[in-house]
Amino acid sequence: MVTDEELREILSADTVAVVGCSTTPGKAAHDIPAYLQNHGYRVIPVNPFADEILGETAYDSLSDVPADAGVDVVDVFRPSEEAGDIAEAAVERHESVGDVGSVWLQLGITNDDAKRRVREAGLAFVQDKCMKVEHSRLLG
Repeated sequence: MVTDEELREILSADTVAVVGCSTTPGKAAHDIPAYLQNHGYRVIPVNPFADEILGETAYDSLSDVPADAGVDVVDVFRPSEEAGDIAEAAVERHESVGDVGSVWLQLGITNDDAKRRVREAGLAFVQDKCMKVEHSRLLG
């Protein structure tokens, strides 16, 4: 279980790479990143089917995000079964680039293998929680 103190620490981030960011207003994967952007976060969309989302360049994968982007949090809007590969990419980026301090699986997304791998690498991990809800509750 992640404590409110740990959540506050994660939410103190500056840059959030949103894997599965959507181009469609009304979808959580669009509206939550828009909320984060409106609350001062730099949002880096990761979506192989879009060139730009929320006025930001979209990247095909986490490994395609430039090394100097300074990703603090990887926020995941993909099915639970894909979370392991995304977590592995986040850990690889942390080890090679030196950024990524946490991985956040949005509400309804859980993957215990991803949790184990991310925590073994020394990163913070949240699953099955909405970043917007927790931001609003703790910092809003």
